[in-house]
Amino acid sequence: MSAIDGLPPLREVIATHGLSAKKTLGQNFLLDLNLTAKIARQAGELSGCDVLEVGPGPGGLTRGLLAEGARRVLAVEKDARCLPALAEIAAAYPGRLEVISGDALEIDPIAHLTPPIRVVANLPYNVGTELLVRWLTPETWPPFWESLTLMFQKEVAERIVAQPGSKAYGRLAILAQWRAEAKIVMILPPEAFTPPPKIHSAVVHLQALPAPRYPADAKVLSRVVAAAFNQRRKMLRASLKGLAPDIEERLRSAGLEPTLRAEQVPLEGFCALARALA
Repeated sequence: MSAIDGLPPLREVIATHGLSAKKTLGQNFLLDLNLTAKIARQAGELSGCDVLEVGPGPGGLTRGLLAEGARRVLAVEKDARCLPALAEIAAAYPGRLEVISGDALEIDPIAHLTPPIRVVANLPYNVGTELLVRWLTPETWPPFWESLTLMFQKEVAERIVAQPGSKAYGRLAILAQWRAEAKIVMILPPEAFTPPPKIHSAVVHLQALPAPRYPADAKVLSRVVAAAFNQRRKMLRASLKGLAPDIEERLRSAGLEPTLRAEQVPLEGFCALARALA
C-alpha cells in the first residue's frame, strides 16, 4: 500500500485516533489508498469540480479525491471521532477540504458547494439507498450534481442497473435510469474493507441526463412504480387498482396488457402509464 500523499497510512491513522468501525453507523473502512484513488478516478476529471463526500470516516477516499485533483471537497461526517483525522487532511491540503459534522440526511450541502458538483462516496450501508433516492428525485431537474459515483452493497448496485425481466429490477432501477445513465464500474471483495463485510461491494457511476428519457410527472411515476412493485407478483390490473377505478382502460391506453407483472414493464411503459394516469 503505497502512499498517495505525505500523510501516514490509514492503519496508522485509525490506530492513532482509536477509530474502530462502528456497526451502528454502517461503517466499513477502505484502507488501501491505491484503491480509494482508483474509486476517485471513476468520477472523471475532478480538477474543475467541487465534490460532495458523505461518510468519509478516517478519510481514505477523501485523500484519493484530493490527490486526484478535486478543486474542493465537502465531507459530511456523523462520527465525531473521525474529525481530528479529517482535520489533519484539511491541513495538508489548505483551502481544499471543508468538513461538516452532522447527519447527511439532515444537512443541505448546496450552500457550501460551487457548481459543477460531483458526488463521490463510500456510503454508509444504512443510509445509502435513502440518499440515492433523494438525489434522484429533486423538485427540479437537472439536479445540483453532474454525476454520482457511489459505493453500495453489490446487491443494491445490481438493483440500480437492473433491466426488465430480472429479479433485481424494481423501483430503484426506474428512478435511476429515468433521469441518469447508470453503470457498475468496480466490484470490491469483502477483504478490501476493515472490518470485512459479509458481502461484495460495487461502485456505481450515474451521469445525470439533461432531461428525463421519457416525459412523465415525477410524483405520478413514483406512485405508479411504488404500487406496482409493492405487489410485484400480482398482475398490474390488481396491483394498481387503487390508483384508478378504470385501471385496465388506462393500462391499455398506455400500450400495456393488464395481465403483465411489474418486472415485465420497461421504463418507457411506466412513463406512458404515468402520463395516462396524470
